[in-house]
Amino acid sequence: MSRMFQPDPELTHRLTRRGMLGVAAGATAAALLGAAASPAGAATGSATATDTTGHGRGRPVLPPGRLGIQLYSLRDKVSTLGFAPVFAELEKYGYDEVEFAGYTQGSAGPITLAQLKRLARDHGLNPIGSHVGYYSDDPGAYTFAQNLTKVLDDAQALGLKHIGTASGPFRYGSTVDAWKRAAEEFNSYGAAAKARGMKFYQHNHSEEFSFATDNPKVRLYDVLLKETDPDLVFLEMDIFWAYSGQFRFSKRPDGTPAPFDPLDYVLRRPHRYPLFHVKDGVSDPANTYGYRMTDVGDGDIDYQKFISAVTRLRGERLAHHWQAEHDQPAESFTFARRSSAYLHSLREKC
Repeated sequence: MSRMFQPDPELTHRLTRRGMLGVAAGATAAALLGAAASPAGAATGSATATDTTGHGRGRPVLPPGRLGIQLYSLRDKVSTLGFAPVFAELEKYGYDEVEFAGYTQGSAGPITLAQLKRLARDHGLNPIGSHVGYYSDDPGAYTFAQNLTKVLDDAQALGLKHIGTASGPFRYGSTVDAWKRAAEEFNSYGAAAKARGMKFYQHNHSEEFSFATDNPKVRLYDVLLKETDPDLVFLEMDIFWAYSGQFRFSKRPDGTPAPFDPLDYVLRRPHRYPLFHVKDGVSDPANTYGYRMTDVGDGDIDYQKFISAVTRLRGERLAHHWQAEHDQPAESFTFARRSSAYLHSLREKC
């Protein structure tokens, strides 16, 4: 099946809106419309795009072969249709990779790991990672703490290069020592994964950027970075939740400023972030989290700037994997299609 997809009139409308609002990903609406005019070319990694005035606008922001999707976003389709029709759609939309959120997700009909691996590869999709729970009170639970060997066996059977958790390091509380203890466990999971040729990673939400309850001058995310071995424990930055954390925790509990930029975390240590979740949001200060989640390209997060800044670092263009995600998409196939078209349309500034 061809991996090329057709121009999307909804995308054209979105890009025009973003340009008018001044929140388009670092380029004019005309340039983005030109890039969107041939998303098929973008999907195959063409080096340049032409805007409506005929001027080149630089190479694609998105590196070739590095666009994935977190299958949690498509859980409704997997549960009703099964993996095969979902993978067929993702192939049409130009995706290169998939990240699992469990290996059944209520899939219609039983499927083995070998079948799942083969099915993904048959549709040109590289299984890049998976989310597994950190711990549970149930000794039989499928988590790192309770069943590490089984978790790694399954990841290895699928050929995954990354295996991680979306659970925060809050197992022992929110003190500095509690996070040091969790970091020790993460180091052990990372060592076990490394022994099998994989990378262990942790995916953040906004709470990781909060402050230690016993030392409100210390940001918990900084404890995680400091106390985990950079050769054993890696991070998957969920960009939406990182910006939500910026909104929520740019002041300490006593009100003193403590600003941070999610992008700076990555630029200071890019090797620690092999994976990203590309998730968008509309700024909304009245919302507890500072943003309302929306389809990629419809929000206010500047992905032209963010992805370009990371991939322009020396030796880093192909070192990262970008997974589109939406926790509650209005229509999951539409989300997947539009997200791919939008991200493929982005061009670096000349």
